[in-house]
Amino acid sequence: MTFPALPTREGDRPETGPEVPHLQYTQISPPQIKEELRHWMATALPGIVPGHSEISVPSTWAVFLSDVAPAEGARLFLPRGNAEFAHLHADGSLHLALDPADHPAFLASGWGEKHPLYERGVNVVMFYAPRDQAELEVAKKVIAACYQYATGRAPIVTTAAA
Repeated sequence: MTFPALPTREGDRPETGPEVPHLQYTQISPPQIKEELRHWMATALPGIVPGHSEISVPSTWAVFLSDVAPAEGARLFLPRGNAEFAHLHADGSLHLALDPADHPAFLASGWGEKHPLYERGVNVVMFYAPRDQAELEVAKKVIAACYQYATGRAPIVTTAAA
């Protein structure tokens, strides 16, 4: 897969915590943006089931592979390692299992950072909370890339509002 070209994120980097749980403290998503993202994740990605994260704080909402087997070699979230590939925190930030080959392009774009356990082999990056509709569309592109990494197939995704 070719990682989608992303515009450079505007503005300062938000404040995030240095440890687990890895949360974002400033520049959080407005409620309507977060809810639109949650709805999109639950409906636009085939073969998934939404639910509470198996690894994060109780308020964290996640998507799990359900009707789709993970792609060979895909490293998804522990503890199972074969189901949860993205979760959305109450602040609007996301943790994503992204193809390690895409990490350099993602990190260079300014849209996120490494998880505190990244250097210990955890295949997770944080996508900063989308602050507006344009940033929501970028989040959808990156989540679609995570879905493709997790499943080995591209979702049929429409990112622009109809």
